[in-house]
Amino acid sequence: MEKTCKTYKTYVKILKDELLPAMGCTEPIAIAYAAAKARDTLGMIPDKVYIGVSNNIIKNVKSVVVPNTDGLKGIEAACAAGIIAGKADKILEVIADVSDEEKKMIHEYLDKASFKVEAIDNGEIFDIIIKLYKDDHTSMVRIAQFHTNIVYIAKDDDIILEKELNERNSCFEGKDMEKTSYASLLTVEDILDFANTCDIEDIREVLDRQIEYNSKISEEGITNSYGANIGRTMLKYYGDDIRNRAIAKAAAGSDARMSGCELPVVINSGSGNQGMTVSIPVIEYAKELKVSKEKLYRALALANLIAIHEKNGIGRLSAYCGAVSAGCAAGCGICYLYGGDYDAIAHTLVNSLAIVSGIICDGAKPSCAAKIASSVEAGIMGYHMYLNDQQFRDGEGIVTKGVENTIKNIGRLGREGMKETDKEIVKIMMKEE
Repeated sequence: MEKTCKTYKTYVKILKDELLPAMGCTEPIAIAYAAAKARDTLGMIPDKVYIGVSNNIIKNVKSVVVPNTDGLKGIEAACAAGIIAGKADKILEVIADVSDEEKKMIHEYLDKASFKVEAIDNGEIFDIIIKLYKDDHTSMVRIAQFHTNIVYIAKDDDIILEKELNERNSCFEGKDMEKTSYASLLTVEDILDFANTCDIEDIREVLDRQIEYNSKISEEGITNSYGANIGRTMLKYYGDDIRNRAIAKAAAGSDARMSGCELPVVINSGSGNQGMTVSIPVIEYAKELKVSKEKLYRALALANLIAIHEKNGIGRLSAYCGAVSAGCAAGCGICYLYGGDYDAIAHTLVNSLAIVSGIICDGAKPSCAAKIASSVEAGIMGYHMYLNDQQFRDGEGIVTKGVENTIKNIGRLGREGMKETDKEIVKIMMKEE
């Protein structure tokens, strides 16, 4: 693929825009980011806080530990952390640096300030509105469609920023990319061409950071006790071969992250769990196979872009578990490390999607690690099926002839088919009849 062509430039930019560092589960961190921005706008610590959030934000914040809060969970905790200790200029690392004194202040602030949390529906799956009050002054910040997309800032009666929302809730966060359908530029064939021919220097920095950050939190999850210890359980009972090690280490990263580990990760499609799921198995297999660093970079570029391609059709948040997209893409990255061509990669992806599509997302919490394990296992199974000359065929369930057609089916399933499922999940979590 020529470096001067539009597709090449877009792929490089997608990787740089999507593979961002983040500390903590990205939905509570987005609340903390909005809160820190609203506090900066107000210019003082408020004594009254309104938080309006869409159902999917409620789902993904309710049960996860907010890092650097000494174990606090939930929407109010994320908001309080942003108000007291947030550094808005650090964006998704907004509460990465919190002192012991600030942690104490967060707890005290939750006790004395007035918080109101409300479910809102403005037609956006991803929607956060923070409004702060102090004396006769107010500030308001809204983030919509994706984690860093601030679309509205106001102080008192003055509107400081107001942006139009995209017509389609795209998965992409690019700030200055052309308004075009990125789905039309992402195909498995072109992604493979890019992975084979790209100038490594164009992507080295972002992938080096992914390797470093995600490997560290994986090792933390293996070494110490977090959540339900899915990664450690798998190593204990299923052995230390490369297949199980790749699955276990991906799960271990989620074990740590969902239970408040204060190490950063590099995300994919707005999710730290997806960022770890798509990268850690590929990194582990690269070590086992003793491939060159260049081969690892190319395999990671392929896996990351395939995961983003799958997720683009589904949307940023859904009742469809994002670990599925990432785990199946990791299988493609592993296939690439073994020298797999387009046919091998396409079959790996279709096979694995046929196995695990339909796992629900019922919010961020320790069980995400188990879903990651199942998804990575499916990705590897999809590749081994191909090696054994086996496949799921056109017309069998959601599988349609051609990898792009099956990806479209998955997008339709996650985006449209699971809308009602998403609503019921939230009702169950909120104990509504």
